[in-house]
Amino acid sequence: MLRTHTCGELNSSHLNQTVTLSGWIQKIRNLGGMTFIDLRDRYGITQLTFNSATLPELHKKIEDYGREWVIQATGTVIERSNKNKNIPTGDIEIVVTDIQVLNSSLLPPFTIEDESDGGDELRMKYRYLDLRRNPVKNNLIFRHRLALEIRNYMNKIGFLEIETPFLIRSTPEGARDFIVPSRVNEGEFYALPQSPQTFKQLLMMSGFDRYFQIVKCFRDEDLRADRQPEFTQIDCEMSFVEQEDVLTTFEGLVRHIFKTFKNIEIPQIERITYEEAMRYYGTDKPDARFDMRFVELNSLTKHREFKIFNEAELVIGIVAKGCASYSRKQLDELVDFVRRPTIGASGLIYILCQPENYKSSVDKFYAQEDLKRIAEHCQAEEGDLILIMAGKTEKVQKQLGELRLEMGTRLGLRSKGVYKPLWVVDFPLLEWDEETQRFYAKHHPFTSPKPEHIPLLTTEPAKVKANAYDLVINGSEIGGGSIRIHDNALQKKMFEVLGFKAEEAEEQFGFLLNAFQYGCPPHGGIAFGFDRLCAVLSDVESIRDFIAFPKNNSARDVMIDAPSPVTQEQLDELKLKVVSNEKNIT
Repeated sequence: MLRTHTCGELNSSHLNQTVTLSGWIQKIRNLGGMTFIDLRDRYGITQLTFNSATLPELHKKIEDYGREWVIQATGTVIERSNKNKNIPTGDIEIVVTDIQVLNSSLLPPFTIEDESDGGDELRMKYRYLDLRRNPVKNNLIFRHRLALEIRNYMNKIGFLEIETPFLIRSTPEGARDFIVPSRVNEGEFYALPQSPQTFKQLLMMSGFDRYFQIVKCFRDEDLRADRQPEFTQIDCEMSFVEQEDVLTTFEGLVRHIFKTFKNIEIPQIERITYEEAMRYYGTDKPDARFDMRFVELNSLTKHREFKIFNEAELVIGIVAKGCASYSRKQLDELVDFVRRPTIGASGLIYILCQPENYKSSVDKFYAQEDLKRIAEHCQAEEGDLILIMAGKTEKVQKQLGELRLEMGTRLGLRSKGVYKPLWVVDFPLLEWDEETQRFYAKHHPFTSPKPEHIPLLTTEPAKVKANAYDLVINGSEIGGGSIRIHDNALQKKMFEVLGFKAEEAEEQFGFLLNAFQYGCPPHGGIAFGFDRLCAVLSDVESIRDFIAFPKNNSARDVMIDAPSPVTQEQLDELKLKVVSNEKNIT
């Protein structure tokens, strides 16, 4: 071993011992007769001391050293005169008697410190250097501890971790697949799994009644802070269960995680339906840390010669407590916010509940009595601000939902360290797409409809509710799952409603339909976004901070420059060729 101890473990109990440390030079301080080096490894920092009077040759030797050089130092542990209470090793230092350079280093392109001077792209290009910084290092340590705790918990309640394949067949539903050409099967392709969905269902048919896996998944979709082309999920499935059993089991896991890592006792997790989530929050992943629910205003706002409200399918508002003092500038900022292209609203109506009267942006159309009725219906009080939007139902719900989150942020209602988990249940089984004029599965085609809604698959499929559920924490979807279809006839019916011809369903999913004929148990499960869970527990927006080597917003790994072209020989082996300047492959 090139060290007897790490740079984070020495303390006063080691005084007068001769030790050897190895690590990276964090900082060098030359004070003339004395030189100090902060030596860093994964475990911490230890101060090394060099005295020019006692060891002049050694002191001169280190003059050429620089930051991030890798060195080995041997010396004696002594008590430190100016103790540093901010680090575990702050009571001691090492008087060095010998030093060896294990490797020199170029000057890093950014400082390897907690508060670095490097931008995101630069740090991603040199990710191996970024990983030396404490915040990033600690995120990966947290990720490891969380994964280990989850594995231990799942093992204790009888789940088995079983690996499933990464090279599978492509399916037409869901997000875009990443496609992998096969060399030995000319003209055919694998896909990387978006989830192990069908395999975990097959495991239920195989008798492994409690399965889980912390597994990589792949989706070729547009990126944002909580998405990566490759991500990790905690994939789980259970046999002989109903929805209540799944929710109870994994609510236990959530409570255990919060107690272990945050020392927070989570009470029984509230449940709301999908319809309630959309009606009151405008999203199926509401941030329930604060109230500010939507209030429908159709009956109070129409037929007052205000065209925008009269022509709207839905008029809804929220109450911002104590904001009637907002200036015109602040109100204009809110109007500009909802007009952003990402939100797409044409405008915003406001009512200021002032002490003497109501001040509104639509005073021309609404009398004081009208505004008072609106305020009373919203349960707004003196000093409050009512913000109103109107339009097509789904569109305006989404727009006001974004404004609600913005107001929550501005008013300090989305506090870090506060957690409000929710189960969102009773999702629609299907959603209609106007462009293709067909139904798509809201979750996936193996989700079971509620038993009482099965007859509606034939008559009114749009009204069918699913045995599906999502776990939402602070406005982030952390997990989603469902009770699965386990009956061959019902699964065929589901494919039929989704527009699959019988031969298409057989070609794509014949292996699953065939397995249903050999005694498939009732089963259901859930998958948690592991990267997202890490981020939410750490009050961080981006999941990239918890992935060792993430992609950027263009789905590129700028460190290794991937994706990249391949050689003509590789294309020839795969019987592929580039046929245009746009790099289309045939």
